[in-house]
Amino acid sequence: MDAVALNIDQNLSFSQALEAMKAGKMVARKGWDGKNMWVCMGAGHPALEAEKFWNEHTRKFAEGNGGKAEVLPYIIMKTADNKILMGWLASQTDLLCSDWNILS
Repeated sequence: MDAVALNIDQNLSFSQALEAMKAGKMVARKGWDGKNMWVCMGAGHPALEAEKFWNEHTRKFAEGNGGKAEVLPYIIMKTADNKILMGWLASQTDLLCSDWNILS
């Protein structure tokens, strides 16, 4: 998805955007408009098998942990330069703004 239509009239709080992410939605801030940036939630997994980890360190941990490891939920960002950032953290501005919108 290269471009995402942004409905800039929703004006949601971060709390509302977070609930939307928990429900499987992509969200973005109006302040990001034109950059095609968005965030969504990775659900995590209670017992992900070692062979499904692509990082050698986490894979080795899972192997030594009975062949599986719990993966906690996390937030993913699609960046302005078309990369995926695993483990995005909201800034204070992101947390306090009320210009969040549900994309899909």
